[in-house]
Amino acid sequence: MKLSSPSLAIIILNWNGKALLERFLPFVVEYSEDALVVLADNASSDSSVEFVKQNYPRIQIVVNEANLGFAGGYNKALEAVDADLYCLLNSDVEVTPGWLNPVLDLFNSQPEAGIVQPKIKDLKNRSHFEYAGAAGGFLDFFGYPFCRGRIFQSLEEDYGQYDDSREIFWATGACMFIKRDLFVSLGGFDTDYFAHQEEVDLCWRAHNNGYRVYYTGASEVFHLGGSTLSNMNPKKTFLNFRNSLYSITKNLPARKALPIVFSRLILDGIAAVRFLFQFKIGHAWAILRAHLSFYRHVPKMLRKRERQHFVEKYAITTSIVWSYYVRRIRTFGILVKD
Repeated sequence: MKLSSPSLAIIILNWNGKALLERFLPFVVEYSEDALVVLADNASSDSSVEFVKQNYPRIQIVVNEANLGFAGGYNKALEAVDADLYCLLNSDVEVTPGWLNPVLDLFNSQPEAGIVQPKIKDLKNRSHFEYAGAAGGFLDFFGYPFCRGRIFQSLEEDYGQYDDSREIFWATGACMFIKRDLFVSLGGFDTDYFAHQEEVDLCWRAHNNGYRVYYTGASEVFHLGGSTLSNMNPKKTFLNFRNSLYSITKNLPARKALPIVFSRLILDGIAAVRFLFQFKIGHAWAILRAHLSFYRHVPKMLRKRERQHFVEKYAITTSIVWSYYVRRIRTFGILVKD
């Protein structure tokens, strides 16, 4: 594999992740020999930076002055990285031989592609897709994110059903390839998100600016998941519910955004009640806090709309909540046939 054009930089965001770097960095180095590898450190207090310096002297290191989160951490670090393509790679991802070639081929064959993601599988259950991204992300009518291969907590087994290359709506931040010029023109990630669903917003803004997002099943990586925040952590619940409302407010035409936000507030309330009945008090409280935080930041989100153009088609025109909890649909293939 030769990367003479375009040039590629693989940027790994790190915060106190020495154990993850010890485990997963060797795969990146072995299977990405022609790419620039960069460690973007969010002011770690462990010895992860020293570990990389001592063991991988060819890796470029960018140290942020504080823990700026996923969004701010990448935005700041990428200012120092010169490449045509960025690969934003989680520190808990195991890459595989030949993982870069299909992605680069797709960029070359689809000039309108601004963002690409590979197939994301579960490191702990390697025959199944993984929560964060699976085989490409979509939104339902109410703005709830889901994936081919993953609807809510249900993960499909990979038996080749998503080995295609196709357009998707959003790509996972666990392993996202994006053209540098696009990342810069969009102003990077929205730092008001801090973490979680900032990639959904970034891809949504890319669509609104005329770019397309793709998935290729010919490239495969394995994600450990939950290394920073578990899916069962109330803080993750807070960020996911709040940030989803941010994205709807920012990225939809007003005639769609207003009724969908109102509907979401009701649906989120139902979710909070469900958590209460499950005795998951922390998650119910997290949804309430997410709404309160959203209310405080509505004026700021509305100001960000001024720079947007809006695409009309953004979603699969059904409700994932209804399909999953009432109709018991657990796979993407059945959902889209309905």
